[in-house]
Amino acid sequence: MGSARGIRRSHTGVTLVELTISIVVIALAVVGVLPLLSTLTRHSADPMIQHQAVAIAEAYLEEVMLLPFDELAASGTAEGPLGIDAGETGRGLYDDVNDYIAHTDVGARSLSNPAAVIPGLDQYTVSVVVQNDPNLGAGALAVPNAAAELVTVQVSHPDGVNVVLAGYRTRY
Repeated sequence: MGSARGIRRSHTGVTLVELTISIVVIALAVVGVLPLLSTLTRHSADPMIQHQAVAIAEAYLEEVMLLPFDELAASGTAEGPLGIDAGETGRGLYDDVNDYIAHTDVGARSLSNPAAVIPGLDQYTVSVVVQNDPNLGAGALAVPNAAAELVTVQVSHPDGVNVVLAGYRTRY
């Protein structure tokens, strides 16, 4: 009953050829995945940069839109030409919307300390442009004698992020 011929042995393990093929397949898979991981890692900060740029643009746009429409509304004196009025030497002294006619900050800055760049936001460039638009309100919803200024805020970052927000500020 116990002859050597009748016993079947089960062999387990891998041959050298199978092991070599497995190593080659795994190496090819790793080489194929590494560039993808590199790209994902390189662009992982993009959403944060985009979000910061939007927040900066919103803050600057809100800052401008909360100011009085013109010098007449701000101080009771007659409005001169569109632009910065005498004595308003910087953003902290602007008192009406049109003072921001062509304002640029290299590095995002707070209104409470416009001379200093906010730490960590020094690579952003903020441009504010104010343009007269006397034709706003033309048509069925026209406002008599309405004047408006288009305020455009553009925030850019060296990584290619560019955010533009705009709003109209009307005399009301």
